[in-house]
Amino acid sequence: MFKRILIANRGEVALRIINACKQLGIETVAVYSTADKDSPHLAQATMKVCIGPGPSSQSYLNKEAILQAAINTECQAIHPGFGFMAEDPLFSYMCHQQKLTFIGPTANSIRLMGNKSQAKLTAKQAGLPTIPGSEGNLKDLDDAIRLAGELTYPVLLKATSGGGGKGIRPCYNDEELKTFYPQARIEAEKAFGNGDLYLEKLILNGRHIEFQILADAYRNAIHLGERECSIQRKNQKLIEESPSPAMNPEKRKAMGESVAEAIRKIGYLNAGTIEFLMDENKNLYFMEMNTRLQVEHPVTEMVTGVDIVAEQIKIAANHALSLTQEQVAFHGHAIECRINAEDPANNFAPSPGVITTFNPPSNPGPGKIRLDTHVAAGYEIPTFYDSMICKIIAHGEDRASAIQTMANALKTFEIKGIKTTIPLHLEILAAAFFKEGNYTTSSLSSILR
Repeated sequence: MFKRILIANRGEVALRIINACKQLGIETVAVYSTADKDSPHLAQATMKVCIGPGPSSQSYLNKEAILQAAINTECQAIHPGFGFMAEDPLFSYMCHQQKLTFIGPTANSIRLMGNKSQAKLTAKQAGLPTIPGSEGNLKDLDDAIRLAGELTYPVLLKATSGGGGKGIRPCYNDEELKTFYPQARIEAEKAFGNGDLYLEKLILNGRHIEFQILADAYRNAIHLGERECSIQRKNQKLIEESPSPAMNPEKRKAMGESVAEAIRKIGYLNAGTIEFLMDENKNLYFMEMNTRLQVEHPVTEMVTGVDIVAEQIKIAANHALSLTQEQVAFHGHAIECRINAEDPANNFAPSPGVITTFNPPSNPGPGKIRLDTHVAAGYEIPTFYDSMICKIIAHGEDRASAIQTMANALKTFEIKGIKTTIPLHLEILAAAFFKEGNYTTSSLSSILR
């Protein structure tokens, strides 16, 4: 096992990794920017190293500074968390060059599955159903128009790199495709340094369902069930739950086995997520793979009892998986709400500033809650990074119990000094479409109008 791990990230996910390392008896090095110098999570690490100014391009995306920090503090491995360089094949390769273990898949796997158009081809070859669309990247606008004619509108333009809803445009006719094609290219180039696009048939009223997988170096691969992530705003997830209300045990078992077998064929290593879009007939189509830890991993941990971050670390240390597929059991239901420092009443305007009061709910029942956060009263939210300040996860014996537990928790969660998305989450939980479990990726629009 590793003696010391550097965490190439910040905030909530950095603290999550620190806690997993503590359980495994591993020392940690937390890197930070000058904007994060007072972040409470730094006190929980064994050591801390400043790697640059506030802008992420000068700190958390500075490969050389992070690698030098790992070398100087005699770390054996680097955990990238999610975001920043978690899906950067060059960073993974550079870690390998410096004889540092990258806690995640190999550079080749990230390149293969992180490139969305290539991942689609790979998934298809591995036996997973895929959405009809381009075979690889589009050559140019003329190629896009030709293919859209074959697929028939509506279609979806998508950036082949990155995520977070950037470089994505639905198109309903040739004129929209002509307008949105250059926009999507520019947005993707700015966000990911890669303007390549591909095209898919747009599935209307779809559901976003993803399977969590784990795979070790001994060709063992398992799935930990699915998460429903259809409550989204501009392709950004707001609420996730496990299991999905749209799945049953038979479908979960069949698709889970297909996913695990596909991962074995690909030769994938460590944790990852296979994302699907479910159509109105409940057919699942592969969308993409996230070759990293997901923000929403806690809902899976709550229903399976598996510590996904600890498994990541053990796999990277060349250990076999701690459990077999037969040992994976699902208990109850879990829901996660991402709490952002934004004002939903003002078009989700960012709400930076000092958190004057931060009083989490004390298990309001009927189920149990978990809070993943790095903030506390007196914390000033930096303007350079994502607006998420915490995640609250509710678990219940069934879905109704989980919903009630979450609602009770949100109502008693006291955060002052900034605006948050808590009021919106309460509105979603009370909506008939959510209570009934009969929602899609477009359902939130009925509330936001």
